[in-house]
Amino acid sequence: MKVLLVDDEPEVAEIVSLAFSFHRPDYEIVHAENGWEALRKTDEAQPDIIILDVAMPGLNGFEVTQRLRARSDIPIILLTAKGLEEDKVRGLETGADDYIVKPFGPKELMARVDAVLRRTNAGTPESRDEIFDDGRLRIDFNARRAYLDGQPLELTPTEYSVLYHLVVNRGRVMPQEELLTKVWGREYRGEVQYLKVYVRRLREKLGDKTDPPSYIRTSRGAGYIFQPHTQGA
Repeated sequence: MKVLLVDDEPEVAEIVSLAFSFHRPDYEIVHAENGWEALRKTDEAQPDIIILDVAMPGLNGFEVTQRLRARSDIPIILLTAKGLEEDKVRGLETGADDYIVKPFGPKELMARVDAVLRRTNAGTPESRDEIFDDGRLRIDFNARRAYLDGQPLELTPTEYSVLYHLVVNRGRVMPQEELLTKVWGREYRGEVQYLKVYVRRLREKLGDKTDPPSYIRTSRGAGYIFQPHTQGA
């Protein structure tokens, strides 16, 4: 497993490297000190996961994440010294998979890395159907591919997982805690903001701009319900 660590602070780089050498000695660490170097080394090293500092001179972590998401779905964990909710939301909306506030401990870092890699590498969950097709949205569960009006939807692994669980439970309200547990794991049950950001991103990609949304509807105070375009699906 290869990790690209992007941080211009030598102390942080040393802490992260030591954490991996102790807890995951078989992981290879590649280091970049700025955003431009991160983009170059992503292409060269083809890492399995990227740990990316937000506050860097020049190209910051948000900008790097946006550029990477335009061409790759490599999982990204953002590091920041800020605990502001708007920064957390911005990081998720730019395409990051998770977010860690400095200072952090080695165990927290490893838990987040393991959780992100588990989601990314998870096989297709069991489904009674191989295909979902309501006339507009088509999902091939075996291939983990989705299409809207015949055009492929570019979904990250986490976006696909959220959509999958909503679709296979269509017609019933999925409580937020249940959806968070199925997609992110039990340790994320309270991270409601994660779910809000990913549902918003899915609605955008599904062209679900009606009020109320035609596909993913909010059951206020309860959770989300997926409503197929045609009732016969």
